[in-house]
Order: sequence, then C-alpha cells, then structure tokens
Amino acid sequence: MTYKQIKKRKIYEEIADQLLDKIKSGELSPGSKLDSVQSLAEGFDVGRSAVREALSALRAMGLVEMRQGEGTFIKQYDPSTLSQSLSTGILMNRQDTIELLQVRKILETGCAASAAEKRTEEELFQIQQALMDMEKAVSHRELGEQADLQFHMSITAASHNRLLIDLMNHVSQLMVDSMRETRKLSLYSEAAILEKLYIEHKEIFLAIKTKDSEKAQQAMLHHLNEVETFLLDHI
Repeated sequence: MTYKQIKKRKIYEEIADQLLDKIKSGELSPGSKLDSVQSLAEGFDVGRSAVREALSALRAMGLVEMRQGEGTFIKQYDPSTLSQSLSTGILMNRQDTIELLQVRKILETGCAASAAEKRTEEELFQIQQALMDMEKAVSHRELGEQADLQFHMSITAASHNRLLIDLMNHVSQLMVDSMRETRKLSLYSEAAILEKLYIEHKEIFLAIKTKDSEKAQQAMLHHLNEVETFLLDHI
C-alpha cells in the first residue's frame, strides 16, 4: 500500500491561513487595507519575508492586491472559492513543474520583451534593486527566493500590460514554490549553480537596460530553459 506524503507546513502558510480565516469571517472585508508588512511581522512575531510570501500566496489566489505606495487591500472575491485553506492547495510534482515552466516561458518572454521597450527609469531601478538583493542573498535561501520573485514581478510591472500582470500574479505563488525548489536543490549540489542563476538574471537586466527587446526575450527563455533542465534532472 502506498501513501501520499504529508506536506510540512511553512510559516508563510500559517500566516496566509490566518488572514484567510479573517477574510472568510468578514473581519477583513473587500476594500479593507491590511496592516503594513512590518506591523504584520511584529503581530505574528515572524520575519518580514514570511509575511511577504503569505501576501504573495493570497495575491495568487486573487484575494488581495498590492498598490504601489498605498499598501495591500482585500479584493472583491467569490465566497465559494474560499472553501480550501492554503495548505490544501496544489502540490508541485514533475508534471506540475513542466506545465508551470511552459506557462512561464509563454508569459515571461513576452514580459521581458515588452519591459525592454516600455520600462521607465524607476522601473529599471526596481529591477536592478531586486538583482542586487539576489546577489547579496546567494547564500541565503529564503531571501534569495524573495529577491528572485521580486525580479521577475518587477519585469512584469515594467511591461505595462495589465493582463500580463494579472496572469503573472495568479501564478506567482507557484513560481515561489518552483524557485524554492531550485535553490534548495542548488544548495545541496554545487554552490556555482546559484551564481549561475544570478548571471542569467543579470543578462536579462542588461538587455532590458539597453532596451534590446529581442535579446531580453532570448535571455529570459535561456534562463527558464536552464531552470527547467536543472529541475527535471533532480525531481
């Protein structure tokens, strides 16, 4: 007889489920503004990165929206979609990973090309800041995942395409899971893999900086192909 493995709960899942309960109960209603990341971190007695991951998970579920310079707000939602807690969501297996990376290739190559054409200096700065955070976090798994996600989402924002942004928001939590797996496996194989990931991201940034849309698209596709090869060789 075979049994499905029990998934160990993570801190961000606990936070997301508590916030989800407040949404279900009506304590947090559509339009409500959440406390700041710092306040939530202090209230839950956790690090800010765990709060950011929880908010990213709720955003992927379509329950919150993050408005730049304003904060995080509860969105209008369908109550029938709230029957499950976060911890009973999709568990990534090999086929899930393949399909996610296919979706990412379709969406993110377009995001990179569009960002190269349309990005502002402020948006370029945000992409560069995420890249710098990624370099600092090469040896720190949790921070590396957050910087990695921020890099990709900053590129998405710079595409100035609302539909692309919405689609990327919907898959952002699955992206976190995929990034976590890549970095977890990297730490147990070659440290050079993490440096390689950083270099691939830097190539994407430089193409966007020079407004070379074709090169940005190719660099993004190369990066995602490399991630796919690495993951499928290890799972």
